[in-house]
Amino acid sequence: MFRGLSDSTRLAILQRLARGEARVVDLTTAMNLAQSTVSAHLACLRDCNLVTARPEGRQMFYSLAHPELLDLLASAETLLEATDNAVALNPQHGAAEDDDSAEEVPLAPRPAARKRARQRA
Repeated sequence: MFRGLSDSTRLAILQRLARGEARVVDLTTAMNLAQSTVSAHLACLRDCNLVTARPEGRQMFYSLAHPELLDLLASAETLLEATDNAVALNPQHGAAEDDDSAEEVPLAPRPAARKRARQRA
């Protein structure tokens, strides 16, 4: 499972799927990646049982296999922030419950964490 979470592109795919199911073409457009790249990452996520695929006609619709994954990502964010290695992993962590405008969250370290990292170096 953690292999699936170890890549920023796969985390971005999970962030997108947290908002609802998507086809490969939707993901390639949203992320500006090649179809083969997205498909390879989806295969890894499926092998790790993090996403599921639902066929409809000639297309596959991908979604999160376990909504609890968002809780895991939120907990990981909290832990990383406590160790001054803050990153945004969960698009819904800290958002209002009824906010439908969930924007994609960057996977890069937050500015405060980058500043602290530079100060330690």
